[in-house]
Amino acid sequence: MYQSDITQFLEQLKTRKPSLEAEQRAGRSLLWDKQPVDLDESAEQKASRVPQTPYVYYQKF
Repeated sequence: MYQSDITQFLEQLKTRKPSLEAEQRAGRSLLWDKQPVDLDESAEQKASRVPQTPYVYYQKF
């Protein structure tokens, strides 16, 4: 059965480092898997936001 070079490389990598898939899942959960957003808290944060001035480096004191 034919296997491409990339497939062979991935198979060798998985046999050399069996914990690779678990490490990838842990990294993914750090960056991409987020907790559900609380809509009440989100609305409260948006309501309490202070509008930004058009030119942020010039402040009227």
